[in-house]
Amino acid sequence: MQSKTLRKGQNEKTKEKKPAFAKYTAKDSVFTALFQDKKYLMQLYRALHPEDTKTTEDALMDITIRNVLTNGIYNDLGFRVGDRIMILVEQQSTWTMNIIVRAFMYVAQAYHDYSEAQDADLYGSRKVHVPEPEIYVVFTGERARRPQKVSLSEEFFGGKECSLEVKVTMLYGGEEKDIISQYVMFTKVYNEQVQRYGRTREAVTQTIRICRDRDVLREFLETREKEVISIMMALFDNEKIIRTYVENEKKEAAREAAKEAAKYTARKAAEKMLKGGKMSAEEIAEYFSDLSVEDVREIEKEMLQTV
Repeated sequence: MQSKTLRKGQNEKTKEKKPAFAKYTAKDSVFTALFQDKKYLMQLYRALHPEDTKTTEDALMDITIRNVLTNGIYNDLGFRVGDRIMILVEQQSTWTMNIIVRAFMYVAQAYHDYSEAQDADLYGSRKVHVPEPEIYVVFTGERARRPQKVSLSEEFFGGKECSLEVKVTMLYGGEEKDIISQYVMFTKVYNEQVQRYGRTREAVTQTIRICRDRDVLREFLETREKEVISIMMALFDNEKIIRTYVENEKKEAAREAAKEAAKYTARKAAEKMLKGGKMSAEEIAEYFSDLSVEDVREIEKEMLQTV
């Protein structure tokens, strides 16, 4: 009884010591949590439209595309300012022009959802109303000489005029203390701490401490510290799950291939034995674990049909 209790205590200690790892998508998670709060969403809108001093939080409507139960498209952030402007914002740490194509799909989906919500008659003669679209990417990688704007026609069609155009404004943050610059600074601090501590809880807590000291997203981090730590941490993140799944699929495919190869080899050997005519199907099947008596008889039947 004592040994069972001892083992139980040891197991509990082992569980307690099991390290937690920060998600590969930790920065994305904070981005989503930050701008789900209308207070910070309003700050984002003000950073994009400082000239608009009349719009209030009540005018901002979340239109982020979420597909929890299906494999359809989803984006980081989308919101509408009344019926005037439709703003779609993505967070990107790796440079890729494919974001333009994704942005086009997001806009198409957003307009589809808007039309349905408004019960708009797209087949009628009366022109329907659509909000003006604005597409932004908050780029948190190294800027180098990245452009301020990118467009579908320039990047994919050599600058030729075509029936479709999508333009994306890149946001890199700057010296100013607006919410965009603060988020970009947050990601850079996080990257530095990951390089120092790895994807650990220490990296997350140090990121929060440093950002609070530097007045970077301080209010958000102070009031929601536990939540921020929680959303940035995971024992197994999606990437690891997917990687494990792919490896298992590869192993299973290799096992199946080996089985098929073994069965093919056994079949060829069985054919030779049958051609010799000195052994019965039962006797031949005893030599091969991959072939049953029925398999050998089927092979024999097929051989007779080809004669």
